[in-house]
Amino acid sequence: MSWWAYTRKPSVREQRERATQASARLSTVRGTNGRAPSPVRIEGRTIARSFWGKAWCANLESYRDYEYRLPRGRSYLRSGAVIDLDIGPGRIAARVAGSRAQPYEVAVLIKPLATARWSHLKRQCAGQIGSLIELLEGRLSDRVMGLVTDRQQGLFPDPAEIEMSCSCPDYATLCKHVAAALYGVGARLDAAPELLFTLRACDHSELLAAAVDLQAARGGTERKRIGEADLESVFGIELAQLPSESPVRKKRSAAKAKVPVKRSASAESRAALKRTARTGTRQGRSGRSAGRASAKR
Repeated sequence: MSWWAYTRKPSVREQRERATQASARLSTVRGTNGRAPSPVRIEGRTIARSFWGKAWCANLESYRDYEYRLPRGRSYLRSGAVIDLDIGPGRIAARVAGSRAQPYEVAVLIKPLATARWSHLKRQCAGQIGSLIELLEGRLSDRVMGLVTDRQQGLFPDPAEIEMSCSCPDYATLCKHVAAALYGVGARLDAAPELLFTLRACDHSELLAAAVDLQAARGGTERKRIGEADLESVFGIELAQLPSESPVRKKRSAAKAKVPVKRSASAESRAALKRTARTGTRQGRSGRSAGRASAKR
């Protein structure tokens, strides 16, 4: 058998030319669901730049089952070989340009995130994620980052949860075409990080809902009002003690309250005196009338 009987590994330039030609042919044909092809383009050698994209790629590279096939997959992705990539709930579908004229069909099935695992993750992250924007942009605390990237309890799948297939003749389950598609997911997460939650069939907004529920549950016992001491410490000032009612106002109020009582008592006294005076006057008149009658007799 001569040396040329072996299949020669294509150069990077040849890979790019094949990918360009395959992409041009594919751009004129829509998929079975009427979707236009969605190729993965890499600028330079960096595959992923965001937190979620880097975390996805780091998870792939952390498993020994994948380490021998991943370098070829990175090379294929950088050359533009992933000419179509579609991510849905629990599935990845891709078409990858190779040595033949027609691209290879890649299908990856990923088990949905287990309900118990998702509930545990929500409880652990409750109250520690500020907003949906912070979540999708990866602006998270070190603790939350450790939770979502944990190999056992995090969001990313392990090899036992992944089922892969490719139409190429390679005997390996993880061929270079599948590896390129998996790396393409990491690149796609830079622009659409919510696709990771779509892929694991879980709703990312539930992480924020868990935080709101926790705050509502704690609101009745931990909500505090700002008192005078807190205001003095925050603003660096000393607040004067303002009485609710001054002594002068208290005296006036008390005097006003007593005045009606005094007036009513004095009025009753004057009425009694007037009655006494009238009675005396009547008695005086009766006495004088009796005196005149006696004198006449």
